[in-house]
This record gives sequence, structure tokens and C-alpha cells, in this order.
Amino acid sequence: MTASRHLLMRDVLVLLVFAGWALALPYWGSEFLVSLALTCLMYVALSTSWALFCGTTRYLSLATSAFFGLGAYTSAIGLAQFGWVPTILLGAGIAALVALVMGAAVLHLRGTYFAVLTFGMTELIRHAVTYFEKSVTGTVGRVLATVPERDTVYLTMLALAVLAVAVSVWVRRTRFGLALAGIGGDEQRAQTLGVNTRWVKLAGFALTAAFAGAVGAAMSVRWTYIDPHTVFNPFIGFQTVLIALIGGALTLWGPLIAAIVFSVLAETLRLQAPQVYMMTLGLLLILSVLYLPGGLASLRWEIFRGWRFGRAGRG
Repeated sequence: MTASRHLLMRDVLVLLVFAGWALALPYWGSEFLVSLALTCLMYVALSTSWALFCGTTRYLSLATSAFFGLGAYTSAIGLAQFGWVPTILLGAGIAALVALVMGAAVLHLRGTYFAVLTFGMTELIRHAVTYFEKSVTGTVGRVLATVPERDTVYLTMLALAVLAVAVSVWVRRTRFGLALAGIGGDEQRAQTLGVNTRWVKLAGFALTAAFAGAVGAAMSVRWTYIDPHTVFNPFIGFQTVLIALIGGALTLWGPLIAAIVFSVLAETLRLQAPQVYMMTLGLLLILSVLYLPGGLASLRWEIFRGWRFGRAGRG
């Protein structure tokens, strides 16, 4: 068996174990545990799909909350009319379409300019939705009268999380994944090798947006009442980026590991000690940048040995 096939079998097995454990959780877990798992699955899907494009190409997008919010409003408007699954697909489609338009305008930029513009366009979309709500509907928020059962929402989020990881596993082994990696390594060189970088970037950006839109459509029913401030909250996008970077944006399992860690921290610290939670986020990011540039997924016993021997040598 080749090394690549061995790694593929390992990844599939880990994904099946994760999915099986998560699938059984609602049958034995408490309401609090299921709520915690929902938050965890949400950030697994968001951070994994974000890392698939942004981590590989090194395009730092801050537009996740825009796509999440578009999906949430799609659910609020269309759930009663179209049903659950079509609404999730519609949310993903609308988010992907907006990503194509946004990407066509800003994907020729890199670094700080790209990050700032994606954040600015997110704020533009939020204010546009707010203006539309005030001018047309006469209110700022919407009540979700049709809300599916808890297990339906949970199974949908589990499916989206598993699908995000599975797509990441598959893309990394395709020419499309190689093209994304080539853009991240040296975009000009990738162009000289025949890669249509513009279309590859647009497709990757739309793919990560589709997952964010689907997640927003599924998770909006947890609030039953939504407004632009809630679903277009920049913190959703920032935390997605932090989870991916701290977990390891270039790795497959890093975002999943970090999503679990951050979900537990969020539920245990954010309500009781929000300042401690934010300081923990900052501290983990600093430690990852200084000592674990590959993220939590790069932790190996050899790294600890290297730190120990390095301190001993300096002593």
C-alpha cells in the first residue's frame, strides 16, 4: 500500500470515528452537551472550509460572517415556503453567488488589502440588509416561526461538518487542490505552469462561502429571532480565522481539533468570564505563532523534546 493511500485510509477512518461518536451523542448527552456539540460542529464546518481555501492559498478572508449571515436570512425568509433541505441548499447557493461577485472584485489583491476589503464588504452587506429591512419590511429583525426539531438541526450540522472535512480530504488529492497549493506557494509560478489562477481562486472562494452559507441557514433556527447584528457578527468570522490558524490552517485535522477546544472554552468561559476567554484566545494565538507555526495539529513529542533540549543548551 502506498503512503498516499495509507494516509487516505487513516483520514477516512478518523472521520468515521468522529462522525459515529457525534451521531450517538444526542441519545446519551444532556441538552447542554448537545448545544456544546452544535457549536463545535458549526466551527468545524466553518474553519475547515475556510482553511481549505484561505489556508492553502494564503488569502486571508474576513468575509465568513457575511456568508453566514446571508445563509441565516435565507433560512428566515424561505424556510416556511421551501422546507428544510432546499433552504440549506439555497443558503449555500446564495452565499456562493455573492462570493463569486465579491471575489471577482477583490481576489486580484493579496495580504492586508484583501483582508481589509473582505471585512469592508462584509460590513457593506450587513448595512445593506439593515437598510432593506428598515425600508421595506419596517423592522430590523425576523422571527422564525417554522423551526425544525433539535435532532434535525443537529444531524444537519453533523452532515455539514463531515462533508466539509470529506471535501477537504478529497480536494487535497485533486489537481484543483494542487492548483490551490501552487497559488499559496508562488502564484506567478503557478500561472507560468498553466494554472488559471483567477478561476481557481474564484472556485475556492465560492466553495468556502457555500459552506458558510449552509451553516448560517442551519444555525439560524437556534435563535428563533435574528437581526443583522446577530448573524453578521464579525466575531463569527474572526473566531473562524483564529480557530483555523491556531489549529493549523495548512493541516486537515487542525481546524477540527481547535474547534473542539474553542467550543469548550467558549461555553465554560465566555458567559462567566468573557475577558478571560478573549485573553485565552489571544494567548493561544501568540503561542501558536511563536512556537507552533503549524498549529496545534503539528504538536509531536519531538517538539517537546526539542524545547527541553533547547532550554538545557541555553542553560
